[in-house]
Amino acid sequence: MKIALASDHAGFELKENIKKYLTEYEVVDFGTNNSDSMDYPDTGFDAAVAVSRGECERGILICGSGIGMSIVANKVSGVRAALCQTKQFAQLSRLHNNSNILVLSGRFISEYLAKEIIEVWIKTEFEGGRHQNRLDKITIHEKEK
Repeated sequence: MKIALASDHAGFELKENIKKYLTEYEVVDFGTNNSDSMDYPDTGFDAAVAVSRGECERGILICGSGIGMSIVANKVSGVRAALCQTKQFAQLSRLHNNSNILVLSGRFISEYLAKEIIEVWIKTEFEGGRHQNRLDKITIHEKEK
């Protein structure tokens, strides 16, 4: 699996630790490359577009709260980004929403919890069925824009 990874300055340290953790996957790092203040859309859009185009199968985005990266990613057609603070949210985001981008908070969750969330999110498969009908409605709306 190829995973797009990006952060802003507030998520930089967690991003770097996650990159070391994801050794069994191909990781494409879209930055940022240090903890100097920067704007999260500069890295978030690039990673989300890579997922949308199929260049990466999934993505993980990190900013201070996770909210900014969530907003950015969900502006990209075909992206279903989910801000997850628990393993249960990560599981449901895959089971029911087929999320293709996981968003994490660099300031509000520990590295240990982030790794647990990622593990659940990567390993959980989409349930389909009635959930696919709901995603189809989102896709139709995206195409009507």
